[in-house]
Order: sequence, then structure tokens, then C-alpha cells
Amino acid sequence: MSTYKPIDAQDIHYFQSLLNERCIVDHEVRSDYGHDETEDITIVPDVVLKPETTAEVSEIMRYCNAHSIVVTPSGARTGLSGGAIPVFGGAALSMERFNKILSIDERNHQVITEPGVITQVLQDAVREKGLFYPPDPASKGSCFIGGNVSENSGGPKAVKYGVTKDFVLNLEVVLPNGEIIWTGANVLKNATGYNLTQLIVGSEGTLAIITKIVLRLIPHPTHDLLMLVPFFDAEKACEAVAAIFRAGITPSGLEFMERDALTWTQAFTGDTSIPVKDNHQAHLLIEVDGFDPEQLMGECEKIMGVLENFETDEILFAESEAQKAGLWALRRKVGEAVKSQSIYKEEDTVVPRYELPALLSAVKRICRQYGLHSVCYGHAGDGNLHVNIIKGDLTDEQWETDLPVAIRALFTEVVALGGTLSGEHGIGLVQQPYMDIAFPEITLQLMRQIKDVFDPKGILNPGKIFTKVTAN
Repeated sequence: MSTYKPIDAQDIHYFQSLLNERCIVDHEVRSDYGHDETEDITIVPDVVLKPETTAEVSEIMRYCNAHSIVVTPSGARTGLSGGAIPVFGGAALSMERFNKILSIDERNHQVITEPGVITQVLQDAVREKGLFYPPDPASKGSCFIGGNVSENSGGPKAVKYGVTKDFVLNLEVVLPNGEIIWTGANVLKNATGYNLTQLIVGSEGTLAIITKIVLRLIPHPTHDLLMLVPFFDAEKACEAVAAIFRAGITPSGLEFMERDALTWTQAFTGDTSIPVKDNHQAHLLIEVDGFDPEQLMGECEKIMGVLENFETDEILFAESEAQKAGLWALRRKVGEAVKSQSIYKEEDTVVPRYELPALLSAVKRICRQYGLHSVCYGHAGDGNLHVNIIKGDLTDEQWETDLPVAIRALFTEVVALGGTLSGEHGIGLVQQPYMDIAFPEITLQLMRQIKDVFDPKGILNPGKIFTKVTAN
């Protein structure tokens, strides 16, 4: 248990002397930093700080640690687990001015970047050199690479290439006491001591502030093929996923969208170019990529052979780059479309891919039991199903009383299937009540002890994952 000190006029004076106009106390601006994309939660910080250098971050953390002031790292605020919400007020530490790509090393296939670079900007910059940074979350056009590292983000390409952790080589970080360290080395193999780099990746801003990131890159594929497959049965669509891999194919994207996910997105975007018949219950979006067009065509033929064992409607092949972009745009808009429909709760469940049909069945059964409506979509190739539970016409009492019970039942099923609570969104604020389902107390205690070693005063992003904080 930790305590923290409310920010007072003396603290504001200090921050202003350090940052000048980059110390912001205006309430309207502060309100913008009080939320991310997690449901409808907003908690306004007492001050917003916008450092530009690692030295400034170090000085801010040194001061806040000495005075027990809470600091919440803030990036693009596109997260879906409440990781950037300043639960206990204090200072929101915005990394938006750390927005430079420092170097692209074409010889070693590496890039050094600051954390405030938009992920797609980074991808486009390295692609100009013929290189590829694959992790591509749905918000890649607005999210920051630093947030991706903090949440260990994934996206559609993860099924073939891996998630963020698989590309991070080294990090410059500022510890809660203000000390600056590098966590590893800019090499592909490193068996020197504990792996602090991978400990920071996915730690959701609770252990340190990331100020520089070294990523490995790979050659950019020159060709890709994309198909959209309508299924008459959603669980059969899930079954087809594992069958494709058993046939020896590893797609570069394998996405699942049940009926409502696609039709709601069409209504939201106004793009109705894809026919969705009354008996279409789900679609798989399947992409293969590489360097040999004939090989890719052969992989598509194998996939078609697998799909012959399932009841599908006519398969749509994207015939142009515009069609490919349109299909991916629809998929990436699903979350936003669902959010526009109603108050909702999104869960980021993940199971071994063979168990995906059982997961979908459990979702529907539990939602029926509690009178809830769900819309499911996600990265099927990874077994990662985003479950959106819609409030709709439910009363506030039903929503507040029944929903947590249903979610606990769902997570219990997920863990029983060999899965866990989050594939890529993180635990943050909203999932921490369920951590006991995923881990025994001894494991949670080890995690808490790691947090205490890095941040003994508990000032850095408190109230996330499992941290409990009390205010004076």
C-alpha cells in the first residue's frame, strides 16, 4: 500500500520553471488527458506535463518520487484497458513531443525511435528503405509506438510475424526515481543477465518511462493476396482457422468477424460493397504475403482446398490494391463501429486457436444466460477474440449487477480452455478485478514484488494491473 501527495501550488511552480508553457493547468486541456478509448471513463489529472528530452523526464520523475506525486504516462490515449487514465490525479506525463525517428540502420535492419512516433508513420518510413515493422494494431494510424511497447500490442500481422515484444531489442527508460538506463543491447541474441527489456515490454507504464526504442526490422514482402470468406455458421468459421494451419499454411492475416460486426461497420462507414446475405453468420478475412507470387497463389489454392470441407458461400478475392485497402479498412473500423452503437464493454480474450470454436460457444451461452448481447471479432489466427458486450436496452442496474458476474464466468471459461484474460489490450484499470482467475496468489505476489523493486513508492501509473493505492 502506498500513499501520495496532492499536487499544490509549489509543485506547479516547479514544473513551470522546468517546462515553461509545457506545464499545463487549463482544465479543458487536462480533461483531454483524463481518458483513453476505454468505454466512458474520465478522470482529470491535476497537471499535464510535456517533456521533450530524456533529461526532462528524469528530472520530473526525480522530483515526483521525492515528493510522492503520482505520475501517469500518457501517449496517444488509444488504449482499451484504461492504462492511460490518471486514476489518482497527479501528473499526466505526455510523451507526444518524443516524436522523432532517430535512425534507420539499413545494414543491421534496425530502427531507433522515440516513443511518440505514430506506428504507421514508423512503418511507412522503414518501408521506404524496403524494410518492414509488422505489428499493426487497428489504431496504427493514431497510436504511438511507445504505447505499443507498453501494451505489447499485436494486430492482424501477429499471426505470422509476432507481436511487439518479438521486435524490441533495447530500450532507454527512466526509472521512477529519475535514473536513466538502457535495458539491453542492440543485438539479436542476448543471454547476459535478466531480460529487463522484455520485462518492460507489456508492463503498461507501471515500471519505467520509455524514452527510446530499438526495434529489429525484416525485409518488406513484395506481394500479398487477400480473400473474404462468408460462412453460414460462425463456429464452423472458427473451426476452419485451425484447419488452415494444419494444412501447413501460415497466413499473414486471419481475421474473424461475425455478422453484426460486419453489418454494423458497413452502416457506420457507409461502405456496403460487400454483400452480406441473410444466412451469412461470419466472415474470415485471410491474407498471405511473401516474395513469390506463384508460391502465394499455391497457398491460396491450399486454403481453398481446406475451405471445401466447410459450408461457405462464394469467396471474394480482392482484385486490386484499392479492394484490399477497402477490406482492411472495414476490419479496422469494427471496434469504432461497435462503440458507436451503444454503451459497451470489450473483452480481449485469447485461447489456443484450436479452442476458438469452444470460446465463441461459451461467449454466446454466457450472454444468453445473463440476457446480454455480444458482438465478436478478432485475430482468429492467434485465437484472440474481441468480445463486445452491448448494453442496448438493459437497465443501469442490470448492466452494473449482471455484467461483472458474466465477465467473471467468461474469463473462467477462457482460462479453463488454456487461455488468458488479454491478448493485446492489457489489464490496465478495467481488468484487474479478474487477475485472480488467471494467476494464483504466489504469481501475483511475485509481480507485486517486481513492481516494488522498480517503484517502491508506487508513484508510477498506480491503480493498474494489481496496484492498490490510498490517497492522503
